[in-house]
Amino acid sequence: MNTIVSTATGLAWNDQLQTGDHKMDETHEEFVDMLNQLVTLPRDQMLEPYRRFIEHTREHFAQEERWMVACGFEADNCHAEHHATIMDTLQLVEQHYLQGDHEIVLRLAEALAEWFPGHAASMDLGLARHMKEVGFDSRTETLADPSRVRPASMSGCGSVTCSTDQACAPAATASHSCNGDHSCGSGSCKGDHSCGGEHHHH
Repeated sequence: MNTIVSTATGLAWNDQLQTGDHKMDETHEEFVDMLNQLVTLPRDQMLEPYRRFIEHTREHFAQEERWMVACGFEADNCHAEHHATIMDTLQLVEQHYLQGDHEIVLRLAEALAEWFPGHAASMDLGLARHMKEVGFDSRTETLADPSRVRPASMSGCGSVTCSTDQACAPAATASHSCNGDHSCGSGSCKGDHSCGGEHHHH
């Protein structure tokens, strides 16, 4: 696998970020485009575009979590926990920005540019492959044959590395990188993820 280089200029959309599910890839490309836009803005003009990025990311994650449940995952799975860690961090970064740290959005964008390729290539790719395997159409959010899926029968994230810490660790890395006082634990793929001590997800 080739190295994906991320810098302060953001993250270039490329074939390595694609999962093979067209709807997922469209959403991911929008995520990358919005991330790239953030790093080009003057520091004092980031707030509203950043808030739009938060809302897009919230919808992006909620979409994948609907798909996971529809395809047989438990709602409280480690992919969803991973999303929750990132969402906690996005909210905390907004608070720090409002308190005058206008560099923090750039630091977060750089951390997300490092985090996202690994997330897309593990958890998201695993989900995309599972959706294809069970005949789930992400555009209509329907199963061709619902009898192929047992509800809440899968507790993992769909990643081939779900049995190890490796799959979940990058969320902690992304949240920790943006600000030194964030404490984000990722002891195991089913473990609790907390950021700044304000939210806990079980």
